[in-house]
Amino acid sequence: MGQGQGEETVRAGRIVVWGAGAWGTALAIHLASICEEVALWVYEEEQFERMLSSGENTDFLPGHPLPPNLHLFHETASVPWPAQTWLSVAPAQATRALWKTIGPLCPPGALVISASKGIEQKTLLPVSALIEELLPESCKPVVVLSGPSFAAGLAAGHPTAVVLASPDPDRAEAAQRLVSRPPLRGYASTDRTGVELGGSLKNVIALACGIAAGLGFGPNTIAALITRGQREITRLGTAMGADPQTFSGLSGVGDLVLTCTGAESRNRTVGVRLGRGETLEAILKSMKTVAEGVPTTRSAADLARMRSVEMPITFAVEQILFEGLPPARALAELLARGLKHEMA
Repeated sequence: MGQGQGEETVRAGRIVVWGAGAWGTALAIHLASICEEVALWVYEEEQFERMLSSGENTDFLPGHPLPPNLHLFHETASVPWPAQTWLSVAPAQATRALWKTIGPLCPPGALVISASKGIEQKTLLPVSALIEELLPESCKPVVVLSGPSFAAGLAAGHPTAVVLASPDPDRAEAAQRLVSRPPLRGYASTDRTGVELGGSLKNVIALACGIAAGLGFGPNTIAALITRGQREITRLGTAMGADPQTFSGLSGVGDLVLTCTGAESRNRTVGVRLGRGETLEAILKSMKTVAEGVPTTRSAADLARMRSVEMPITFAVEQILFEGLPPARALAELLARGLKHEMA
């Protein structure tokens, strides 16, 4: 595959990846095939030691060796080098605490990319906006990376497509050039609001689909929830200034279908277990990974109420998670709603 001169320059550089969960590790492994060197920050000391000794992320992405040019570090102040690209992949609710520490360390003019999916609960800010509160002006605006992408698939070399979005098209395209090497293909967008909302809110609908599956319902029900869920996401996104077409793209219907149907989906799995009668507390205690859809449900419902946007599936999931509404009753109440036109 031919490479332009600008792409060659990016490929010769260094990058720091903040967050060594499954997705952060998969992206770091991919970027190590592109960049001269990659540094991967590991939050937990025990995980850091295990990764150093085993040469892979046995906690979250086992079976995928770390390449020799991927360097691990644990102390935030011990960034190996002043890289001109930083990729943030921390859980959404932990991102502010991380960036309060590392924001002042960000090199002037660095390209900052966020691959986290979620909405901060206290402020209802998307991750890109909360990072920008803690960034030097020269590093703004943040680029968002989103789309239908399970970590294990990318690490295994399965063709994967994502979207890179920023209000600054030059930054979006720079990030696109950086990540685009087989098996990963990036598309550029200037609708960061829509891309980020699609990537966050699809987790709420995945919880609903999992709940339906846990109750024993099949493809008819799941297809209805995905379709009406996309309608809800588009409705809220449009009210918040997003381009409705974005929700028909990779970060919209693409990510929605993957997360609502894929066996690797953490949010769908939580929903299945809820539908089978387990409590949310017990489910979350048993998980090593973060199901972003749980906190995002409350944030999405709050955003919808603030803007008087109708989101019945989201409100039903909120009641199941936080108000003790039995899943079967929630589904019955959704079906009993007044009749209306499909696109109303």
